[in-house]
Amino acid sequence: MKIYTKTGDLGKTSLIGGTKVPKNHIRIETYGTVDELNSYIGLIIDHVTDKHTKTVLKEVQDRLFTVGSSLACDPDKEPRMKIPDLKEKDIVALEKEIDSMSDSIPAMKHFILPGGHVSVSTIHVARCVCRRCERLCVNMQEEELFVEPLVIKYINRLSDYLFVLARYTSHQLGVEEIPWKPRV
Repeated sequence: MKIYTKTGDLGKTSLIGGTKVPKNHIRIETYGTVDELNSYIGLIIDHVTDKHTKTVLKEVQDRLFTVGSSLACDPDKEPRMKIPDLKEKDIVALEKEIDSMSDSIPAMKHFILPGGHVSVSTIHVARCVCRRCERLCVNMQEEELFVEPLVIKYINRLSDYLFVLARYTSHQLGVEEIPWKPRV
């Protein structure tokens, strides 16, 4: 089987279910951003050394494939398909990770600039992509395109997780956080 099908050469693609949409459709942009986020999560896995963090991030990658599948699906045809679903326990798992890491890092006393170590910076890039994904999901809702509510909740919690993970990773590496010092 060849990787190229030539079916998208005219700027259209198919949602899961067969519905054709332009490649710049907000649904395509949104699940493409999920794919971009998943790639950055892979890059984080390659940079961090903590085994537990790697395990959690591999689970996140799996959930992001679930999110992407949900977003790539024609919502009118989805009930007839076997698409994996997010569960509330996926969000609870992220919250437990956030709480656990938060217990082992100093309280935040100032805004933090991304940087200090390549792994910390990469986590911050992923956090920003995650926030963009969340904005796109909300934009879909505003345009009255169906988005599973748990998708938005999961993406929101994931961005929180990534912020805390950046701080936690900084702490684990002994890298000083870079405080934002506004000009006055």
